[in-house]
Amino acid sequence: MPKNIEFIIAPNPTDETLSTIVSGLDHTGATIETRVVHERALTLFLNSQEVVTMMTIGDHPDLLAIGYLVNQNMLAKDEIITEIDYDADLEVIVVRTEVETNFEDKMKKKIRTSGCAQGTVFGDIMESFDKIKLSQKVKLKTSWLYALTKKINTVPSLYLEAGAIHGCVLCEEDRPLVYMEDVGRHNAVDKIAGWMFKNKTDASEKIFYTTGRLTSEMVIKTVMMGIPILVSRSGFTASGVELARKVGLTLIGRARGKRFIVLSGEERIEFDIDPGTITEEDKKHSRKGSNS
Repeated sequence: MPKNIEFIIAPNPTDETLSTIVSGLDHTGATIETRVVHERALTLFLNSQEVVTMMTIGDHPDLLAIGYLVNQNMLAKDEIITEIDYDADLEVIVVRTEVETNFEDKMKKKIRTSGCAQGTVFGDIMESFDKIKLSQKVKLKTSWLYALTKKINTVPSLYLEAGAIHGCVLCEEDRPLVYMEDVGRHNAVDKIAGWMFKNKTDASEKIFYTTGRLTSEMVIKTVMMGIPILVSRSGFTASGVELARKVGLTLIGRARGKRFIVLSGEERIEFDIDPGTITEEDKKHSRKGSNS
């Protein structure tokens, strides 16, 4: 991939279908207008089986549906999708595959997670977690990390414009490639997983960036995609750190300006730049919402 290609998919904060302007009062009693994101239901079917109803901002429904199924082990990576039917009025999307499957037993093994908008994972994912092997060849230079966080945190996005939303970015070296946003961080992750599935993307040397907390759910989804490095501007949960250490995932949190903390997989980090040469993050690029 050419070095100058960045943001194959970028946020579109001007898309009027994703947010709206509402009036209100500020802390002084003055009338103000502010942007708020939309939240829509999307019911997902795999063939004839209803799987889940998700709350989403509504963009990239095909990628969200595919990514959800991939990350829940409902679609194998070599599965052939024959058709995707999306009805915006009915708020329904149907993913059809060559082989009919029934996930009634799988649906009984849900585990509710801390993800906003009722995140879930399925029990059989945890049963296979120990078997996952992440690439040990990939390295993360700190110069790449600083470049990535600056590019991601300064690109126009709903995250910066309206808050109340999460952003996730698939990256390679110092290049952000695919940036997805949604009201639930698990949805943003799943959209990227769907894009990777459709494009047969090799995950072994990729970096995953999220604006949200480094929870067990975020670690599980990153590992399920085969990505060896997970970065966030937010903090950690103990279960997230425990799972990351268990599978050797590089886990970096509180990445803002020149600062970051590594709590797992530090052997992949190459400290190739003096942090003193990096400027602190401009406050205007901090998000307006509070959804970490």
